[in-house]
Amino acid sequence: MRLLHTMLRVGDLQRSIAFYTQVLGMTLLRTTERPEQKYDLAFLGYGSNPEHAEIELTYNHGVERYELGSAYGHIAIGVPDVSATCAAVRARAAELGGAITREPGPVKGGSTFIAFITDPDGYKIELIQRAGI
Repeated sequence: MRLLHTMLRVGDLQRSIAFYTQVLGMTLLRTTERPEQKYDLAFLGYGSNPEHAEIELTYNHGVERYELGSAYGHIAIGVPDVSATCAAVRARAAELGGAITREPGPVKGGSTFIAFITDPDGYKIELIQRAGI
């Protein structure tokens, strides 16, 4: 078995694509438009299936906002420099959305360097600093 993708419902597909590509450095891998079914999809990632897991952004026509609920936790992304990624979020937040919700620093009780950000729709993303990424 292999994890293929995680789906997130978004209120503005182009804004979300811009955030994930321009701030988090993902590549837009493919899109699907289904006007008769009233939804559009965008698949993004750091590589394609099956070698890499992807994020599927789903835009349902006419829905601008979702309640995230209390069950959703976060997506974790390994980055070479947590502080630099947070700086990119800060620099582009006004234009592309997103915010830092936990400043860079060691995880409580450990030494792993992390931060938390949110995307334009409020989804939490943990940034974990990893050498060689």
